[in-house]
Amino acid sequence: MYQVLYRKWRPQTFSDVYGQPAITAALKNELRTGRLAHAYLFTGSRGTGKTSCAKILAKAVNCLSPKEGDPCNECGVCRGIDDGTILDVVEIDAASNNGVDSIRDLREEVNFTPSVARYRVYIIDEVHMLSPGAFNALLKTLEEPPSHVIFVLATTEVHKLPATILSRCQRFDFGRIAPEDIAARIAYIAGQEDFTVTDGAALLIARLADGGMRDALSLLDQCVSRSREVNEDTVAQAAGMAGREYLFELSQAVREENGGEALTLIGRLHGASRDMERLCAELIDFYRNLMIIKSVPDPAGLIVAPPAELERLRQEAARYELPAILHCMEALQDALERLRSGASRRVEMEMAMLRLCAPDLDSGTAALLRRVKALEDALRSGRVPAASAADGDAELPVPPAGAAAAPAGGAPFSASTPAGPSSQSSPSPPPPPPDTEGGGRPAPPAEAAPVPESGEREARPAGEDAGEAPAGSSAGAPPEVPFARWSDVLETLSSTCPPMYGVLVGSTAVLRGDYVLIETDNELFKSLVGRDGNKALLADAVRGVTGRAHRIGIKKKAAAPAASGSDPLADFIRNSRELGVDVEVK
Repeated sequence: MYQVLYRKWRPQTFSDVYGQPAITAALKNELRTGRLAHAYLFTGSRGTGKTSCAKILAKAVNCLSPKEGDPCNECGVCRGIDDGTILDVVEIDAASNNGVDSIRDLREEVNFTPSVARYRVYIIDEVHMLSPGAFNALLKTLEEPPSHVIFVLATTEVHKLPATILSRCQRFDFGRIAPEDIAARIAYIAGQEDFTVTDGAALLIARLADGGMRDALSLLDQCVSRSREVNEDTVAQAAGMAGREYLFELSQAVREENGGEALTLIGRLHGASRDMERLCAELIDFYRNLMIIKSVPDPAGLIVAPPAELERLRQEAARYELPAILHCMEALQDALERLRSGASRRVEMEMAMLRLCAPDLDSGTAALLRRVKALEDALRSGRVPAASAADGDAELPVPPAGAAAAPAGGAPFSASTPAGPSSQSSPSPPPPPPDTEGGGRPAPPAEAAPVPESGEREARPAGEDAGEAPAGSSAGAPPEVPFARWSDVLETLSSTCPPMYGVLVGSTAVLRGDYVLIETDNELFKSLVGRDGNKALLADAVRGVTGRAHRIGIKKKAAAPAASGSDPLADFIRNSRELGVDVEVK
């Protein structure tokens, strides 16, 4: 009968144990000097050599002719322990013998002297599975066993052991075996068997084993069953790493925010009997690899993948921002927990993919960080679209971004300045020279013309703004959206221009393309905005809040009946203008 590699090549001496030099050296020194403990605790992850070292220790303490702390494996005691004919070495599986009755039987057995060997050795595997009552029954015997008894406890979850057990044992922590040590062991075994393994394949097997020698040799068995010449492609096929194109397809759907394509892929994988929990775990590992690539200068040692797939992962990581990767990992971790307890795994997976494709559906912190990062990138790259003026809304020309507000007493912007690209790019004209005939006094600045309301047109000089649609046209007009940050603009104005803030209290604004259209019933606004540089201050306040320059316009609110307690000054100005009297507030 064929014997699998991990059993056939189980270490028989401490010198054969790979990856645990400190532990094997300490045990050999104790055996050479005769300073043996009565109880040992071997802890570590699976496949790191705990049980193998326990069996070697059991042979070494009973060997008739030990060699520098190692058993000879030739005497009758060593051979009897290997083939199980000597009953003085007992292996107990605590997972199936975890009751207090099993430990009581053990307490009675330890009183009997060994029949053949020098010591009775009890190897209790997965000792953390014992019940609290069994631990309590073991305490006294473990602390003061008979002189002919040695206990070796092995566990993968040492945190589950009571402190009273830990304090009675000599503890050895088995670390994960380094990939180089596993690869060296694989190369040695391949040299003893009739198959070949390339260096790249041995290292890939070692990384896939995650520090466990048993897992590595089991995977090597699968590879050899496919081909006697094991290369990286053979390992990828045996480990299920080949044909993982669907992970990159799902990642592309997430990047492009294509929820329909993601659901189609989930349906296709579900139809092919792909387990949704396994798929979710694979996606978590996929995004973990992207996170490593984005964070580590040389990620090859931390990512288990063939060279070709590693290069594709590098290209995929370059298309992501780190907040998006972290959001995907967090959402998939939450989905994995729900998959294990939910009624429909497919539905849970579909919900998770929709959240990844549409971050606005997810209210978690990681999703918000992802959306903020996307907005920052859009602003930084200038991908925010611009649009033409809205139809039916008048424009208040504003200086270009970076232009300083006109100083007090200088010539302010005129409200009748033509709107359009020419007004955005042309600087304001310099103030007129002093009037030497008038006693050296400068000429007074021209008064600002009234700002037109919705539906009104300004007279434009011939040749100006030829390329801009006139006000009132609806061709190509972008839709209106509420200006959600108008309150922030008003807060800025409260410190930079208190008079403007006072007349705009209670106003609202909408965005249409690159225009900010202000809705207010206060008649003072039209007079105040056109003088003393107030218009530039308003534009600067909008730019400070939004991060980009906007042109300013006025959108007239629908007429409403006068309410009691309204502003008397505003009523006076409105009534005067209705009678044909032009009133301007200085």
